[in-house]
Amino acid sequence: MLEQAFKTMNLSARAYTRILKVARTIADMDGREAIDTMDVAEAIGYRGLDKKLWK
Repeated sequence: MLEQAFKTMNLSARAYTRILKVARTIADMDGREAIDTMDVAEAIGYRGLDKKLWK
């Protein structure tokens, strides 16, 4: 999912890393050791929201 978003949204390597960090935090907050697809999807959603607010 992240690879597809990377291509579709034209993300930089920095954005890719930040999305992974946010997904890791989401999984941690839910008490899970592994990042799942929903964590990545939520992190991508926050990225899209962040871009809208800063424009």
